[in-house]
Amino acid sequence: MRSICIPTLSFSQIFTTSWRSAGEKKGNFIKNIPMNPIPSAFQVTPLEQDTYLVDGVLKKWTGTTTPVYSTISSTPNYQPTYLGSIPAMGEREAQEATNAAVNAYDRGQGLWPTMKVADRIQCMVKFVTQMQDTRAEVVKWLMWEIGKSLPDSEKEFDRTVAYIKETIENYKQMDRDAARFTKTDGVNAMVRRGPLGVVLCLGPYNYPLNETFQMLIPAILMGNTVIFKPAKHGVLCISPMLTAFQNSFPKGVVNIVYGRGREVASPIMQSGKVTVLALIGNSKSAIALQDQHPNKNRLRLILGLEAKNPAIILPDADLDLAIQECISGTLSFNGQRCTALKIIYVHESVREEFNRRFAAKVNSLTFGNPWEKGVMLTPLPEKDKPDYLQELIVDAESKGAQILNSKGGERTENYIFPAVVYPVNKNMRLYHEEQFGPVIPILSFTDIAEPLDDMAASNYGQQVSLFGRDIQAIAPLIDTLVNLVCRVNLNSLCQRGPDIYPFTGRKDSAVGTLSIHDALRSFSIRTFVASKDNAYNNAILQELLDSKSSNFINTDYIL
Repeated sequence: MRSICIPTLSFSQIFTTSWRSAGEKKGNFIKNIPMNPIPSAFQVTPLEQDTYLVDGVLKKWTGTTTPVYSTISSTPNYQPTYLGSIPAMGEREAQEATNAAVNAYDRGQGLWPTMKVADRIQCMVKFVTQMQDTRAEVVKWLMWEIGKSLPDSEKEFDRTVAYIKETIENYKQMDRDAARFTKTDGVNAMVRRGPLGVVLCLGPYNYPLNETFQMLIPAILMGNTVIFKPAKHGVLCISPMLTAFQNSFPKGVVNIVYGRGREVASPIMQSGKVTVLALIGNSKSAIALQDQHPNKNRLRLILGLEAKNPAIILPDADLDLAIQECISGTLSFNGQRCTALKIIYVHESVREEFNRRFAAKVNSLTFGNPWEKGVMLTPLPEKDKPDYLQELIVDAESKGAQILNSKGGERTENYIFPAVVYPVNKNMRLYHEEQFGPVIPILSFTDIAEPLDDMAASNYGQQVSLFGRDIQAIAPLIDTLVNLVCRVNLNSLCQRGPDIYPFTGRKDSAVGTLSIHDALRSFSIRTFVASKDNAYNNAILQELLDSKSSNFINTDYIL
């Protein structure tokens, strides 16, 4: 098939009629963009994904397919770009993948869960080595499928590779620490971490590689078998790695299926054979899937869910720093991050200056295609997202809010320019809903109890950004905030990394903890062998150690 050569479209070609009244003065956020062809390195050939991985075999798919489109236009007159297709699987394929994972685990007797830690690590090393060869292709698909900028797409790939390598090293250290006997009250014991069973892994579209693999990799390493369904967007970026998954792990350890959640994930859960649900998405989806499991008491949850992370700007905050961090916090990847700043509280004494300068900074940001240099704002991957964000803006304006930046709310077919909305109140949808896109609500406060009370009443509790310098004010705030959220960012944006730190949340924002060390623990359970300290038992233990016949009872040191 031919490559798609897409010109960069001019303002007159991609700007659509504003939803505002004709008499209302607004600026144009895209002006005179030259008609330069896309660089050849970033051209793509449509990919018909007609294989899926089950039981160690890349099986041919001949059934119904679902087309995959990019919201980035391929013609001067806007229309989505066809990127390829994926299998539209159903209950039969879901059960096939489930049975493969169950058989590979074999009630804990399978090759993978009983394998030596060192051997499982070697399989993962083989995978990440092969994965690195797919970098250029994966990065290209990330740009086309979800509109992530070139630097951010490269960062996502490189960070994922680094995460896998660091996870391997952490697992080695975990095993070294466990490779010994301890004796307490006349009982000898060797305590290690063992697998849980079959894991259903459902990743998010905004980080279809990184956040998905931050669940998938530790789940596999710890000896579990996995069924993995890629996200609704960012699905083709997984395709270049299918062969690496097949080559690196025993059959049935990794099974990759495609389709809608209700058609594939639901029957997998209804089977009752899944031990762990690992999902990064929203709480409604998590609840719906849990409810379909016939034995919910046996189901372990590892969930990264929605958030409404606030920034709090205190009277003595360094506004230059606060504005820069809030720009990145609200608009990195167009605000499509669970860790994004989704609401800003500004003290009344600095409200006017902050709002003026922040709105001007937002107005100066550059929109363009992901591969263009210096671009921060890129097309939104969900075709209906601009309409949804527009609804939030209209609702806020009808209840007394204004858009502070002149470009705010302007539309193209695949974007809506970031709108700085003030003053927001609790009657507005924008106050309550996680917008997950480039609309920025601002509230002012006079008493710090106001944002604290709002956070305590919120359904979410992931992170907060606190901007200020007076330690007499900051100290008691920190002591309160750490009980409302799980990460307090002092004079910096909310974020996930570094990956060594715990990533979790309170209330509807998360279940379980994902970080390099914590994820290994989340996908495993402490298990041990114990024996009374007497000559008979000790002789048996010594023989087990000397013979190296047990993969569990050993004191091998993994280099």
